[in-house]
Amino acid sequence: MQSTRLDHRDIAILATLSREGRIAKTELAARVNLSPTPCWERMKRLEKAGYITGYRAEIDLAALGAHVQVFVTVELESHKAESFQLFERTVARMDQITGCWAIGGGYDYLMQVVTTDVATFQEMMDGLLESRAGVRRYYSYIVTKPVKADPPAMGLLRGAP
Repeated sequence: MQSTRLDHRDIAILATLSREGRIAKTELAARVNLSPTPCWERMKRLEKAGYITGYRAEIDLAALGAHVQVFVTVELESHKAESFQLFERTVARMDQITGCWAIGGGYDYLMQVVTTDVATFQEMMDGLLESRAGVRRYYSYIVTKPVKADPPAMGLLRGAP
């Protein structure tokens, strides 16, 4: 990502797009107090600089059918660089794992998994263990209800003007 100085309008554009990715460009321009052309130019600059990496829709998984969402903490057997690389390559190929973060503290990774049911989740975890990806142990946390899933407050992250 390029180092680009962001002003309050850039932050406002990022904040609005993070909440409403399908907002009309004219509405976005009005919300950030710009005319459409300069707003569009700023959006393109933010994309080119790597601040905006994509646009996607939030899907109501419950509306699609039964599913289970699980957060999993993972500890690896070895802490050599090649062990982390092997685990990360393995996880990257598994569609059920929708998010995976290397974390500090007592565990090495936090994974987010979405499957149709607990049995399918367990089959996936058994496959991960059998894959020789180097998992020593894991702990599963089944989501019982979503409470909050907002995008980050952009102004707090960048110390917005």
